[in-house]
Amino acid sequence: MMLRNICRYHRQFGQFIWPFPQGHHIPSLSTRIQKAKYASAITERKKFYENVSISQGEGGVFEINLDKRKLKTPGGKLFTVPNEALAIAVATEWDVQKDTLKFYTMHITTLCNTALDNPTQRTKQQMISAALKFLDTDTICYRVEEPAGLVELQTNEWQPIMNWIEQRYSVVIGSSSSIMGPQIPEETKETFRQHLNSYNFWSLTGLEYVITQLKSLILSFGLIDRHLSVEQAVLLSRLEEEYQIQSWGNVEWAHDYDTYELRARTAAGAMFVHLCSESTAVKRKILQD
Repeated sequence: MMLRNICRYHRQFGQFIWPFPQGHHIPSLSTRIQKAKYASAITERKKFYENVSISQGEGGVFEINLDKRKLKTPGGKLFTVPNEALAIAVATEWDVQKDTLKFYTMHITTLCNTALDNPTQRTKQQMISAALKFLDTDTICYRVEEPAGLVELQTNEWQPIMNWIEQRYSVVIGSSSSIMGPQIPEETKETFRQHLNSYNFWSLTGLEYVITQLKSLILSFGLIDRHLSVEQAVLLSRLEEEYQIQSWGNVEWAHDYDTYELRARTAAGAMFVHLCSESTAVKRKILQD
């Protein structure tokens, strides 16, 4: 059942690119060294292993084995994940690599590394506060007054998701055409803070990444709650740009490339959130099926 779920997530969320959340505070020397290790890790290198397997370690965590070597993070920690579903996803990324390891295609592995090493050394509460800041500048809260076509498009496409989230979480958000944006009630922010606090640190790593891609807490919640698909969430986040393209045209290949890249990054974070919430066991032999 879990393997089918993972395959379903993969079909839904598509192919990913290298996701890497960034912090907002001034890093310490050790943090800068840690980030330098990550920067140097985003490369290609010759494949050095033949077989990939997973094993359960102390405390019930799962490890990834490359031949007889245990995988480690860029920061030098033993690479461990909290459940078997996530371990299978990581092992699959390593298993499908050919002669050259293309680390920038190993999106789930990268998010795991981020959660394990925490290169910006943030706490869970700092991550929650960073995510909530996006509510004040949320993409779908800002409406235009002209042209009429875009006004109508924003109303028809954005208002339904705004209505959904206000009903879903019993909050008031609103929208505004002012450059200052709407005044978000503190009660609304507290409700979302409590909701974000229900996520574990790993899931927050993926969720925050989704939020930074869509520039929208609202669209991200819609995606994670399965109210929106990846394609829908990305389209809604780019609504004004899509309108301009329809009016003025676009560079033939650049627009499609940017859209696919954004879908991939958004999908990676969403899939990571769901896998980090998975706790059902899977028989190890399915890796060999």
